Amino acid sequence: MNPIIAVTPLWDDEKQSIWMLPGYMDGIKEAGGIPVILPLDSPAGHILKVFEMCDGLLLTGGHDVNPGLHGEKKRAACGETCPRRDKIEPILYAAAVKDEKPVLGICRGIQLINALYGGDLYQDLPTEFNSDINHRMSPPYGRTQHYVNIVKGSPLYDLLQTERIGVNSYHHQGLKNVAEELFVMATADDGLTEAVCLPDKKFVMAVQWHPEFNFKSDENSRKIFEAFVNACKK
Repeated sequence: MNPIIAVTPLWDDEKQSIWMLPGYMDGIKEAGGIPVILPLDSPAGHILKVFEMCDGLLLTGGHDVNPGLHGEKKRAACGETCPRRDKIEPILYAAAVKDEKPVLGICRGIQLINALYGGDLYQDLPTEFNSDINHRMSPPYGRTQHYVNIVKGSPLYDLLQTERIGVNSYHHQGLKNVAEELFVMATADDGLTEAVCLPDKKFVMAVQWHPEFNFKSDENSRKIFEAFVNACKK
C-alpha cells in the first residue's frame, strides 16, 4: 500500500498564503508515496487529526527558524521567520516521534529538529561562520555546489554506500552546536553539519541540502526519498 506522507506547507508573506514547490511532492510520488499538504492556520488539534491519517512527515525548507526556539534573540542578519510554521511544526514533529512515524527534514527541517533538541543555529552563515564555501547558491539548483563527507557506518552511509557526495546548497542558516540526541552523519569540507539522524528511532533523518531540486537527475537524492517512503510503509 502506498503510504500517505504529510508535507508541511511553505508560506508566502506577500500573498498571505500557503504554497508548495513541486519537487517535494514529486519526490515523494516517484518514490511510491502519496503526499498531502497539511493546513497551517487551523487549530493544532485539527491539524493533528489530519496527521493521524498519515504515515510519515516531511519537514520542508523555507523561512528561517525563529531564534527563540533555540534560546536566542533575533539578530539583524537573521532572515524572515514564519510564526505559523514555528508554532505548528514542533507539534507535528513531536507527534511523529511519539507515534514512531518516519520523519525527513530538508534544509529548514534539519535546523528545526536541532533546535527542538536543544541545539542552536548560526543565524547567518556569511557573518557568523568563516568559510570558503558559498552555501547559498544561485539558480539552477539541480547542480553540485559543494561536497559533503559522510560518516562511515552512519545510516546515510549505509544508504548511499559512499563517503563523499556532491550536493546543492541554498541556505544562510546552519547548525552550530548539534544537540546531544542527534548523530552527525555528514559534514561539508568547512566543517558545517550537513546531515543528522536520531539514532534510537526507526527513521528520523535530516539533510541541509535540497534533494527535491535534483532527485530526477541525482541517484543519491532519489535514494533519500525512496528510503523515507519505504520506511513509511512499515
